[in-house]
Amino acid sequence: MSLTNKRKEMTPFDMTEKPVKQFLPLAWLLWGASYILTTRFKLKPERIGMKGLKGPFLVLSTHQGFSDYFIAPRMLFPRRANYVSDMEGFANYGKLLYKHGGCIGKRRYVSDVSVVKNIHYALFKLKQPVVLFPESRHSDAGITSSLPDNLGKLVKTLQVPLVLLTAHGSYLANPFWDETHTRKSFMSARLEQIYTADDVKKLSAAEIQKTIEEKLSYDEYKWQSVKHIKINNPKRAEGLHKPLYKCLNCNTEGAMTSKDTKLWCTACNTTWHMTEYGQLISETGQKKSIHIPDWYSEEREQVKKELLTGSYRGIDIPVTVEALPNEKGFVPLGTGRLIHTLSGYTLHLDCPDSEAVKKSPDSFPLVIPNKTLESTQTEYDYRGKGKAIVLSTKNCCYYIYSDAPEFLVTKLEFAVEEINKLR
Repeated sequence: MSLTNKRKEMTPFDMTEKPVKQFLPLAWLLWGASYILTTRFKLKPERIGMKGLKGPFLVLSTHQGFSDYFIAPRMLFPRRANYVSDMEGFANYGKLLYKHGGCIGKRRYVSDVSVVKNIHYALFKLKQPVVLFPESRHSDAGITSSLPDNLGKLVKTLQVPLVLLTAHGSYLANPFWDETHTRKSFMSARLEQIYTADDVKKLSAAEIQKTIEEKLSYDEYKWQSVKHIKINNPKRAEGLHKPLYKCLNCNTEGAMTSKDTKLWCTACNTTWHMTEYGQLISETGQKKSIHIPDWYSEEREQVKKELLTGSYRGIDIPVTVEALPNEKGFVPLGTGRLIHTLSGYTLHLDCPDSEAVKKSPDSFPLVIPNKTLESTQTEYDYRGKGKAIVLSTKNCCYYIYSDAPEFLVTKLEFAVEEINKLR
């Protein structure tokens, strides 16, 4: 299916359009596909407090990788559900199919009351469970991505039972930094009602938020070690340099690379070997071994330090831009420049008078303050076009690509999240 919007139709997707009850034949198709795909990974399902649960409820799920889209329907069987989904899914599968599959459209990291209204409609009018993936992206390094701080408020507003879906193994099978080479790993999933509707009414939003954050926390490499899962894929480290962009030995950014089972720095030649149990063992350099999430967390701490000391430099780089305003596909907007500072993002286009740009629902230069973002949507190799970030407004998603060495998408993700924590 082509994802190019050949007519350059820039009319925004109507987020106010009501969701529909999941079409039963599509539900059966999804359940069947989910069973087949998760059986491949020997999924071990566990359901707690679900027996006798009637009526609509809200499901918050971990989101480690692509397999989560199949784990959720299997765990909810035989219940049909509505799923809050990014606009990309509507472009990939078509609005008619995706909508009747139960999906509710949303643009990532954009506050939109229409989405909350549609969730409410699905729960109380369609009387279906609603599933959200609050991390809003696949895990970069096997640990929980940043969660919105308003989940407790959302649960209090809806006042329905709260169910959490926590899965393991999805990241290990298809890590975000290399979704091309599927690894052999088993999976487990737990679907658990943690609060009844009465519980939700009694508890504060802060108490609910704290519980959600604790329950949705995971470390896949620790889980792999505890379960003693052996992954002997010969390319198991290939792509790991994308989230681990900064050398632990010489602190050079953007000099990391990887191939097969090796990860190394091209600046100082320090090399690590990734074992079959997910540990990085140093072949050169001072550190003997490192837990991958610890490396990732250390990078975050370094970005935070730059922000606190005033040494964060941001970026000002040449880029190529595509727009995704609706389900009809991507519209090329040409080249431009992307700037990120402590204030936020600014996107300039080189040809602001082009036909596509004139049809754009947003004006340029596009300015998106950090304070309006929870995080930055990152892509390590989107549609084979390389690394990218996605900046979204209520009307459009802008996919921004660059080969500039300073375009470190994981660092931008950290920067936006940490800037907001420091406000």
